[in-house]
Amino acid sequence: MVDSLLLVDDEDGIRRVVAITLADMGYEVFTAASGEEAMRAFREHHPPIVITDIRMPGMSGIDLLRAVKLESPDTEVIMITGHGDLDVAIESLKLSAADFINKPVSPEVLEIALRRATERIEMRAKMREYTENLERLVQEQAARIVDYERQKAAGQVMEGLTQALQGLSKDFAGDIRFFNDLPSFVSLHDRHGTVLSVNRYYKDRLGDKVGLGSWEVYKNGTDAPDGSPVARTLATGQSQHSREVVVCVNGNDHPVMVHTVPIRGANGEVELVLEISGDVGEVRRLQDELRNTQQLYRQLFDETPCAIALVNPDLTIAAANRRFRKEFGEHEGALCHRACHGRNDPCPECPALLTFKDGQSHRLETQFLTCGGGRINALVWTAPIRDAQDRVVQVLELAADITEVRRLQEHLTSLGMLIASLSHGIKGLLTALDGAMYKVNSGLAKGDQTRLTEGWESVTQLVGRIKGMVMDILFWARKRDMNIQDLDVAELLGGVADSAGPKAEKLGVSFVREFQSGLGRLVGDPSVLAPALVNLLENAVDACVQDTAKKEHRVVFRAYRKDEDLVVEVEDNGIGMDRETLEKLFSVFFSTKGSKGTGLGLFIVRKAVDQHGGDIEADSEQGKGSVFRVFLPLSECA
Repeated sequence: MVDSLLLVDDEDGIRRVVAITLADMGYEVFTAASGEEAMRAFREHHPPIVITDIRMPGMSGIDLLRAVKLESPDTEVIMITGHGDLDVAIESLKLSAADFINKPVSPEVLEIALRRATERIEMRAKMREYTENLERLVQEQAARIVDYERQKAAGQVMEGLTQALQGLSKDFAGDIRFFNDLPSFVSLHDRHGTVLSVNRYYKDRLGDKVGLGSWEVYKNGTDAPDGSPVARTLATGQSQHSREVVVCVNGNDHPVMVHTVPIRGANGEVELVLEISGDVGEVRRLQDELRNTQQLYRQLFDETPCAIALVNPDLTIAAANRRFRKEFGEHEGALCHRACHGRNDPCPECPALLTFKDGQSHRLETQFLTCGGGRINALVWTAPIRDAQDRVVQVLELAADITEVRRLQEHLTSLGMLIASLSHGIKGLLTALDGAMYKVNSGLAKGDQTRLTEGWESVTQLVGRIKGMVMDILFWARKRDMNIQDLDVAELLGGVADSAGPKAEKLGVSFVREFQSGLGRLVGDPSVLAPALVNLLENAVDACVQDTAKKEHRVVFRAYRKDEDLVVEVEDNGIGMDRETLEKLFSVFFSTKGSKGTGLGLFIVRKAVDQHGGDIEADSEQGKGSVFRVFLPLSECA
């Protein structure tokens, strides 16, 4: 939870007002009047968020951003900009600023920027927690595997111990009490297979078998006495290793791993046999626990909602989870940079290489190439995997998909840039609207009908332009669901023509309808399609009005069927466009109308056509006119 931040502004009034707003939001606010004072406060309080003005005497906001990021890359910095600071604000985004907001600072905009910065901080914290948990789990599993290997080695140690007992055979006095503290079944047998002595652990668990045959301790041993481990040792003169089942004093069966070793006399003949049986029940329990833990580890590994890969020192992929395989395919054994980036050489600033080098975790924001050919933005964290000698033998790479976060950030940033660039245009329209309203009021006061009519026409035109700007901005800014309907094409196009035709006639432009009969039906959202087509028609009318070289102008609204598609054409003989303008025509924020346009109209038209599975193209020649063609799929029943 982010509960404190640093506010930096050289204007005392702005600093006080914004600080009060931030305090009302629940933040502990530290303030500074300059970049130098801000760095001292930052080093003292370590706030996770810094809000700073860009233009300040001495150390500017950009310089402060660089200094903060150098000392604490995870600190989120929000820039406050004034009019004319767009280029500087964009530069701040390149330096990893979290966001920028315009003066005067709106509490709503400030709250949105803080919420986004807080979400980034919390996402990094969750990523760090995922990495630490996975690293801890891997270390625990490695420790368990080591323990299991030690258990396995115990049998081998026991065998070596029995071999060493051969040297003690000459001094054997008929007692093995020195094995009493050994947690294994230890017994000594003569050349006839009779039990001579047992240790305490044997006696407590299996009973006192002294004087009995060595085979009687085993389940079904009496059925095959010559098949017992001791009998085989006496027969072959060789040590034996086998898995057997003994019967405990309580009647329960107990699995054991049996090791026997012959003890020879002076003549080289086998005089005694030492038998040591290890309890394999505990080994089985550890094996089961290991399998369960491995299964849990694999499940956690696969179900983590991030792409995870285990990378070797040569940057080959040792293992990958389900999310990684889904995004990048089966690439175990392949080079990491080849699988994720399509590169032949290691990536610059590769976090895995840095972790192999210094043994520390590293973070990198990068772009990955998926197996489907798409690209995703990802935040990558690395963690070292160490062996028993504390050497980094592998690196765990965890990548979180932040494509949607970046898309939303870019959308909001571009929207902010749009609003800033349109502010002076809207201001000019409002000033002109004041003049038109003054003319209306003057006409009313003086009873001048001509002046009143001219003023009202200006008001209507200016209000329409402002409405168009605002609707374009709203359409670009919001995400809306399609209201799909079965539409009669002729009815839809007739309504569009009725909306755009009067404007053309009023401005002296001939408006011609050329609709083929039997156009059929299509499936779509009329509230999206109709405004898009009206936009094309109004653009055609404007192109004619701007052309002063011709005496007569006309706009042709044409529709016909071509195979399974509906083709809608808007043709005009206006000013036309050059090749460079034609290539940029459908780009966002590009306008052929200069300050009178938003740069969103044709971009929104293309978006509307794309949403209906169609296509749009344009041909134009400067000085002669333009034609736009929209292709829309007709419904099957059309």
